[in-house]
Amino acid sequence: MTVQGALPPGGWGPGKALPSLVALSLALAACTQPLPHPVPFTDLPGWQSDRVAQSIPAFRESCAVLARLPPDRALGGDGPLARDAGDFAPACTAAAALPPDDERAARAFLTRHFTPWAVGQDTLTGYFEPELRGSPTPTPALSTPLLARPPALVEADLGAFAPDLRGRRTAGLVRDGRLHPFPDRAAIAGGALAGQGLELAWVDPVDAFFLHIQGSGRVAFPDGRVLRLGYAAQNGHAYVAIGRFLIESGAVAREAMSMQAIRDWLRAAPPGEAAALMARNPSYIFFRELAGLAPGKGPLGALGAPLTPGRSIAVDRTRTPLGTPVWIAGRGVERLAVAQDTGGAIRGAARADLFTGWGDAAAEEAGPMRDPARLFVLLPPSAP
Repeated sequence: MTVQGALPPGGWGPGKALPSLVALSLALAACTQPLPHPVPFTDLPGWQSDRVAQSIPAFRESCAVLARLPPDRALGGDGPLARDAGDFAPACTAAAALPPDDERAARAFLTRHFTPWAVGQDTLTGYFEPELRGSPTPTPALSTPLLARPPALVEADLGAFAPDLRGRRTAGLVRDGRLHPFPDRAAIAGGALAGQGLELAWVDPVDAFFLHIQGSGRVAFPDGRVLRLGYAAQNGHAYVAIGRFLIESGAVAREAMSMQAIRDWLRAAPPGEAAALMARNPSYIFFRELAGLAPGKGPLGALGAPLTPGRSIAVDRTRTPLGTPVWIAGRGVERLAVAQDTGGAIRGAARADLFTGWGDAAAEEAGPMRDPARLFVLLPPSAP
């Protein structure tokens, strides 16, 4: 998932026309993007510079998940980019037979089983798996719970009701035979889900907010236990980037905006002001324990495969199918990655979020990453 606060799309203030202007500018920007179209591998900027064989293990992790899915399970993508799990079967069979770290064999495999599709240019950001201090019970410093998925939360596949909504999902609460909005972040922070035994761990409130942005993490308890948590569900409310409010209010300069700048402001602000700003993002993430996951493995992404540092990306699954390789051509980043995750702020065919790993080094790499990049989605043929 994305370092979403680092991408301020709008502003804060009394102007009522601002949301409309933002929507209009986004619509106009979308119109300038070329339609997805197939291109030869020779058109991929920097294609010869990467060790693409290093991405094959990540693709095999995708294949292990896809093999357990029905062949007609939609993986995402729109129009000519839409793919089902069965479309990847020939490529997955061939990938299993590839010799390890064989660059020539990896390139031959990719050119035989995939066609690159140019999907445009957007922003490449980075995200990581945080390591937090936590407690199994609340303390004055560790006062915010990380919650498991509530039993009452209902997710709906909108594509099952309308073909043009294929790949889109929502969530809510069924009451009186109707689907209603689920409580938002402010309501949940106010105790809307208290008393249900959903608490997995208690952490610092600012750490909890950023864990919702990253989508997974490691929580270290005082007794030495480490709890691995991964994404379980989302409350159905659209993500709102709080960084934009700090920019518009003048609290943080636009050019200085980053995940760290938001964190610093929240730490320095009175607790009530910090809580009010975090509540401006109504989206709320629920977690699940990733039991049995080896310490050297990354967290599970939205596809269900463990993420590989530097080779896994989060994408907009309504535009790009999960599981597929993607060529990234950005400033200082020209490499093959695999679409294995999603994120609340990842919207658009050319938007991507690169997983950098876990620990301090991964955080330092992900934090400032916000550069223009072109994306090329490598797709297998559609099954007849």
